[in-house]
Amino acid sequence: MATKVLVIGACGQIGTELTMKLREIHGGENVIASDIRHGNEEIMNSGPFETLDAMNKGQIEDICIHYEVNEVYLMAAMLSATGEKFPKKAWSLNMDSLMHVLDIAKEGKIDKIFWPSSIAVFGPTTPKEQTPQHTIMEPTTVYGISKQTGERWCEYYHQKYGVDVRSIRYPGLISWKTLPGGGTTDYAVDIFHKAVEDGKYNCFLKSDTALPMMYMEDAVRATVEIMNAANDDIKIRSSYNLSGMSFTPDEIAAEIKKHIPDFTIAYEPDFRQTIADSWPSSIDDSPAQKDWEWKRKYELSNMVVEMLSQLK
Repeated sequence: MATKVLVIGACGQIGTELTMKLREIHGGENVIASDIRHGNEEIMNSGPFETLDAMNKGQIEDICIHYEVNEVYLMAAMLSATGEKFPKKAWSLNMDSLMHVLDIAKEGKIDKIFWPSSIAVFGPTTPKEQTPQHTIMEPTTVYGISKQTGERWCEYYHQKYGVDVRSIRYPGLISWKTLPGGGTTDYAVDIFHKAVEDGKYNCFLKSDTALPMMYMEDAVRATVEIMNAANDDIKIRSSYNLSGMSFTPDEIAAEIKKHIPDFTIAYEPDFRQTIADSWPSSIDDSPAQKDWEWKRKYELSNMVVEMLSQLK
């Protein structure tokens, strides 16, 4: 029997590319994209689409039953920078949507869930270099608090009710296909667009702020791989650390200059600097490597080449 997949938040930065990848794997008709708003033409024309409010459990349930869904990828969330402007709204969206999906799985209506966590679960007291899988977590943003709480619920539902839920702590994600959605690591996407369009960029972080990042192709592949892994290989049911690369605005600017020699960068740190300062600068993902054989493909240099060639 074909796997039937529902992607909630299919029109967001990750959702868009993940949905297309899943349609490639399972067939367009077997992957239902859903979001509160319509997506790009590619999403709308390559398979079924449902308008869905992730905070409405009845709506999620109806779609799952109608399409006989086995797997749900819950990608809807309010990210770090936007969440600081609307804290209660961010908390409600990020938590309610997860509880609805966990409950639907607990009731036996779906078999498997993917839910993304984030490096935002860490805080200023977390070891910054090579942040371990298990460590102090005292997040200072609503986004981080909601993701940390979500991790605890995922583990609880797995242990108590046997819910097959899998998760990755995404670092900052970089893609040329979709514009960023209000996160603190967004500068690493924006910088490419501005480099190609204007030849200059005003960065909202300090020049030496190192943050963990990942090229979207690696992130999508990791998501598919953790969902395809054998049940027994998934030892961590809160969320796995995942590492791609770490760099500073200064380092990415230098790499871009190799291809666009006249490119210039200026620095005007804003409120997002405080958020970035509370996060790790590099991540240890050895458990993911060991448990489900995760390997990254992209480093800074080959990612910059790829981004610039695609945007040009």
